[in-house]
Amino acid sequence: MNETFDLAGKVIAVTGASGALAGTAARYLAKQGARVAFISRTKSKLETAIEGLDSEATAFPCDVTDRAALENALQAILEKYNRLDGLVNGAGGNMPGATITPDKTIFDLDLNDYDQVLRLNLHGTLLPSLIFGQHFSKQGHGSIVNFSSASSTQALTRVLGYSNAKAAVDNLTRWMATDFAKKYGDTIRVNAVCPGFFVGDQNRALLLKEDGTLTERGQQIIDQTPMGRFGEAEEVCGAIHFLLSNAARFVTGQVLHIDGGFGIYSGV
Repeated sequence: MNETFDLAGKVIAVTGASGALAGTAARYLAKQGARVAFISRTKSKLETAIEGLDSEATAFPCDVTDRAALENALQAILEKYNRLDGLVNGAGGNMPGATITPDKTIFDLDLNDYDQVLRLNLHGTLLPSLIFGQHFSKQGHGSIVNFSSASSTQALTRVLGYSNAKAAVDNLTRWMATDFAKKYGDTIRVNAVCPGFFVGDQNRALLLKEDGTLTERGQQIIDQTPMGRFGEAEEVCGAIHFLLSNAARFVTGQVLHIDGGFGIYSGV
């Protein structure tokens, strides 16, 4: 492999590493020769996520909204690998009460669920970035890749809380990128990937019927996607690889869309 893109030997922490997209990315990075710290709340799911990978992939159970737990995870990673080169903030999710379904209005919003969605998606990106990013500032290099969403830049129906949180992640990405570069130089970078629509356990019933055909919501999304299909989880990996590698050493503060054209299409 061209050394510009080589990740062999790099130590990369991935939060949400038992999930569909972040988990696929974590496994991909391990297969590229990186030493990957799989981070998620549930130990059993993490153990499943690292099955079949070599000993350089290690599970670190941790709640990304718990500062003390993140500090302990960082210490454990450093004790095992003696370094850390990258962080992928893949943890995220949604709650029913933060979703405005067609039979509801915004006045039905459950503020408790809304707060939990903001905490998981926004705080769960900020806190790891602060704790792991402080280590990057001391060692003099590091790359952070956040997870944005196709709902972050437009008023996508239903996902109010999630959209609000991911819009904030976009802003946070630009803010941290600027601050790191201005205060610590050009070797600490912060970017984000913005996946479009991928079928996973959390949204399968919303997008597909039991027979595999499209639901009304699924059809609306496909109609809005110029490429005319959902994404495959593996299709996020190349962008993450690029942003973590030296090939992107002059790239910071960017949100890279992987959405089959969803975000650029007006529907007319």
